[in-house]
Amino acid sequence: MRQLSSREVYRNNWMTVREDAIRRPDGSDGIYGVVDKPRYALVIPLDGDRLHLVEQFRYPVGLRRWEFPQGTAPDLAEVDPLELAARELREETGLIAGKLEDLGLLDVAPGMSSQRGRVYLATDLTEGPHEREHEEQDMRTAWFTREEFEQLVKRGEITDAQSIAAYALLLLRERER
Repeated sequence: MRQLSSREVYRNNWMTVREDAIRRPDGSDGIYGVVDKPRYALVIPLDGDRLHLVEQFRYPVGLRRWEFPQGTAPDLAEVDPLELAARELREETGLIAGKLEDLGLLDVAPGMSSQRGRVYLATDLTEGPHEREHEEQDMRTAWFTREEFEQLVKRGEITDAQSIAAYALLLLRERER
């Protein structure tokens, strides 16, 4: 597939939306709407058998959702993923990780978005005050056992695709050991 042209149709401090005219391999023309966002970091805080999650209102789905701490840098900035992971963990939970281990790469929604993210396992945790952004003021946090986490996924109470995929990366890493 070849891009023929591109035009930005929307921009804010967190994302841009563009429309690309494309030519398919068979020679036919088409368009793609693409959401461009900077890379993100997702952190799995693990203490023994417990996972630390955050819950917040997710406006696009109109629901409060439990998920692992995750986010991007403001103003469309590209930040080192490891630095971003440590910052997101501290901002959202107040936790500081003595160790951050890279578990892998996730694409958010590759059919419509260019955003990619790194998943980190945070261990050797120290608790401190959170430093949430204004949009995160209603955020809650809690520890869950792995069994509780898995039950929440099964019951459809945890539906964040990145959190579920990140947990799968954790399970695969543990299988390797």
